[in-house]
Amino acid sequence: MATTEERVTRDDIESKLRELRGDIDAGVDQVRGYALVAGAVALVVFVLGAYLSGRRRGRRRATLVEIRRL
Repeated sequence: MATTEERVTRDDIESKLRELRGDIDAGVDQVRGYALVAGAVALVVFVLGAYLSGRRRGRRRATLVEIRRL
């Protein structure tokens, strides 16, 4: 890496950080949409699994009474 005699100014650093932040913000906006959809799908799967698990458990614990007339 070659060194130069130019001094790095505050404006140089700020412009480079703005450039990097712009790239990151664009990526974050794209990922945010995917994360929202994935979170919604995970929530639906979790609620559906809890519902089905509760139904099965309720059936298993239910008492079956059979009445016969003679």
